Amino acid sequence: MTNGFLFREYIGAQFTGVQFSDVPINSKLAFNFILAFAIDYTPVNQHPTPAPTNGVFSPFWDTGNLSPAAVAAIKAAHPNVAVMAGLGGDSVQDIVKAVFTPTSIDSWVANAVTSLTGIINTYGLDGVDVDYEHFSRGADVNTFVECIGRLLTQLKKNMPWITTSIAPFEDPVVQKYYQPLWGKYSGVIDYVNFQFYGYGDNTDVATYVQFYDQQSANYPGGKVLASFMTGNTTGLISPDLGISAAKELQRQNKLPGLFIWSADSSKRSSYGFKYEIEGQQIIANH
Repeated sequence: MTNGFLFREYIGAQFTGVQFSDVPINSKLAFNFILAFAIDYTPVNQHPTPAPTNGVFSPFWDTGNLSPAAVAAIKAAHPNVAVMAGLGGDSVQDIVKAVFTPTSIDSWVANAVTSLTGIINTYGLDGVDVDYEHFSRGADVNTFVECIGRLLTQLKKNMPWITTSIAPFEDPVVQKYYQPLWGKYSGVIDYVNFQFYGYGDNTDVATYVQFYDQQSANYPGGKVLASFMTGNTTGLISPDLGISAAKELQRQNKLPGLFIWSADSSKRSSYGFKYEIEGQQIIANH
């Protein structure tokens, strides 16, 4: 029986050959893998460069290692594991930025509901995480709010069991889009995967907690997850600081969960999955 607290990890964006089974999984908590990413762009091998498809999503993660069979196997082996699709992300496999580019609200939502339902069914997924980080000139805030809000509303209506989240970070443009989305559609958003690892390496534990409190105020009533990244963190918060901050947030009884970017980075790092183990121990001992 899990304790109701959540650990999540992004996986598959960096093509390091990481597999679900590489990642240590603590049975005492809810564990989510987030496949990075499903993107509404044309496949990388079809055009000189990938182009937007107005809500028609395809998997751009490492589908060779993270296949429907692999999803089924990890869920069978670990009953506490669920697998999500991250939507958007920073780029289309580092070729072009993944830009939110809807033609119209209605057409984008219709395409997104159909294509994501197909991916969820094919891969046996348990939810979606909205992680758009770039917005086309034509995509105003209201368009984003309605596209994403209606998409999540429809998906939850059709598949009431799914878990939904958003993944904003501290940037005036990004917050300008995500805070109004939260304001209108928080009822269909289960978690806020806030990217605290975007803050600078001058952040200490007290400042991290301050940032956490700020973002909790920006997403009132939300289950805001703490976070850190593994791999190259030059200029950014280190994983050790992330662990210390999570412990302090837990001590203050503020921590619904924690997520890490990313399993790919951990696999190719010298320390392996040390921080996944430590992070889960914090959550498991709630």
